[in-house]
Amino acid sequence: EVQLVESGGGLVQAGGSLRLSCATSGFSFDDYAIGWFRQAPGKEREGVSYKTSVDDTTLYSDSVKGRFSISIDKAKNTVYLQMNSLKPEDTAIYYCAAVPTYIVAHSLLFLESVYDYWGQGAQVTVSS
Repeated sequence: EVQLVESGGGLVQAGGSLRLSCATSGFSFDDYAIGWFRQAPGKEREGVSYKTSVDDTTLYSDSVKGRFSISIDKAKNTVYLQMNSLKPEDTAIYYCAAVPTYIVAHSLLFLESVYDYWGQGAQVTVSS
């Protein structure tokens, strides 16, 4: 059974940093793509970053490029999202998600609809 559990959210001042963790089980990173999404109050869920281990592809949305970094620790079965230079507009619930790499093209990996498995979410609040 595939499971994803986020942790590490919290309250931080603008300009600060947080690292989100997504503990995983039930699959191999070599076979799955991992995505980070976020949903702010009153807004649709949006893709933030994704990573595929099979071909070492990593992408970020324009809104977080240069500030966020996704990484995978295979030994710990954990995915991280390091968030630096945080802004109030980064306030949202952050979710990690997973999907078998072979069933979806890279061009679709920012679409939440292609992901099969989701964590419960972690709240990130950035104060001004």
